[in-house]
Amino acid sequence: MASSGEEPGSGSPGRAGAGTEAAPRAEAAQLDTAEDFEVLEEEEEEEEEDLSELPPLEDVGRPPAPPRGEAQPSEQGGREAAEDPQEWLDVLGSGLLKKKTLVPGQGVDTRPRKGQDVTVRLKATLEDGSVVEENPALTFTLGDCDVLQALDLCVQLLEMGETALIVSDAKYCYGAQGRSPDIPPNAALTLEVELLAARDAPDLELLSGKEKIELANRKRERGNFFYQQADYVLAINSYDIALKIISSSSKVDFSPEEEAELLDVKVKCLNNLAASQLKLDHYEAALKSCNLVLEHQPGNIKALFRKGKVLAQQGEYREAIPILKAALKLEPSNKTIHAELSKLVKKHADQKNVETEMYRKMLGNPSAASTPAKCKDKLSWSIPWKWLFGATAIALGGVALSVVIAARN
Repeated sequence: MASSGEEPGSGSPGRAGAGTEAAPRAEAAQLDTAEDFEVLEEEEEEEEEDLSELPPLEDVGRPPAPPRGEAQPSEQGGREAAEDPQEWLDVLGSGLLKKKTLVPGQGVDTRPRKGQDVTVRLKATLEDGSVVEENPALTFTLGDCDVLQALDLCVQLLEMGETALIVSDAKYCYGAQGRSPDIPPNAALTLEVELLAARDAPDLELLSGKEKIELANRKRERGNFFYQQADYVLAINSYDIALKIISSSSKVDFSPEEEAELLDVKVKCLNNLAASQLKLDHYEAALKSCNLVLEHQPGNIKALFRKGKVLAQQGEYREAIPILKAALKLEPSNKTIHAELSKLVKKHADQKNVETEMYRKMLGNPSAASTPAKCKDKLSWSIPWKWLFGATAIALGGVALSVVIAARN
């Protein structure tokens, strides 16, 4: 089984995370050899928090590839391109992604469908003609965002055996970050692609434990790539796919070790899913993801930390503080949890002061701070005189009542 930190398809042409990296990013977070933690990312605050004590993103390996594109390729345009191989097809209608058929295929009916595993021959070049990637047999699941967005969108329009040229803006390739060291930031790419094969994806129910773990890890690593690219929507999509694979029913018996490893992958996906949801301010969804982790691992520090963050964002300081205290108890040296807890305690105290002042105003009892200084000395005497006056009135009333009763007798 490929290790969870290994890039999908690395060292083998049979399976890849297309448009794969030739070398790891210099700035990628280092893996913890004991457990592959993900980053406990801080929400963007007015002050920068120290994240040096936090574990890195789950299994951040060499990122495979692409930023997102939201539009879908045009079927009508695809037919026109097939009819006239020399014409460029504006796939998205924006001019940012174009396709031209070089060698016609076997007909529109042979186009692959979303969800199928496709194999293509790929050659990618920069605008100056530099070849940055060649793969004679790249295999990926169509529509799962496993590869460059340009490739995922355009392969849907290829006929079996067709060879096409794809010219793509950086938005649908490696975006503003590029891919070190061979693809600079904001670089457009030209892809020469030939569709070699398309087949239905394997039945999840028939996968062995090892195969299911490998497949789920590939999807999770894809989510990690998108998370690093700050594309949290696509990160969520990849983590969701991985969780569906893990949770799918099976007709194959798994060993206890495989069951434990599947649970470990599930927890990692849920933790990173919560991190992505928190980045998008999807607080209820993030809270649900954290709770799912804590059902399996009540002492999971990352889930406790994020749950505390979510509750804090919702203004539930009273509930958030004990959760962060529990996380800090498990890892007393974590500076970020220390900082977050201190911040929440202060916010909670400020909140209580505001509420106290509001209640005083509602009850018509201004705070001592608003009382004029010249009245402060008199204030301490005001209550005894009121009591004395009341007692005197009661005494006089009692005497008068006694006189009336005596007179009647």
